[in-house]
Amino acid sequence: MDDLDMDHRIVSVLRACGADPRVAGAARALSWAGEHGALWIAAGLAGAAADRARRDAWLRGTALTAGAHLASMGVKRIVRRPRPAHVEPLVRTAGRHSFPSSHATSAAAAAVAFGALGAPAVRPLAAAVCLSRLVAGVHYPSDVAAGAALGALTARLGARWMTGGNP
Repeated sequence: MDDLDMDHRIVSVLRACGADPRVAGAARALSWAGEHGALWIAAGLAGAAADRARRDAWLRGTALTAGAHLASMGVKRIVRRPRPAHVEPLVRTAGRHSFPSSHATSAAAAAVAFGALGAPAVRPLAAAVCLSRLVAGVHYPSDVAAGAALGALTARLGARWMTGGNP
């Protein structure tokens, strides 16, 4: 069995979980909230408003998250991998290309950046957003893994800048 076959099988199994209306509803809500990094940008701005002492760090973490999302969109335009066609998607997508998952990129960037600022609840929510893209049938596992790696790396590379250290 090759990697692509495994990707197809995993998407099929997880997409079948979306037959449960509660699971489908959660996947749709998480996918919608994560569109264009909106959930994470809102969370970062809320963190900046609530934590005035570290406002700059929250705003920089938000900028890192948005930057990671933009980077994933650039990679997506270069790679141009089509979305899974063997399952019926639960959600509409902003584009036709699948690799990397921009939802996973921004989610992982937020998990790393905001987690460093003491917001541990971001991590399980980010994982749920990543999983939702598989349940929704719009990404392969390798798309989500690559997106998460890109997001985490972006946030990690910007960590010193985010907290006010030298870039």
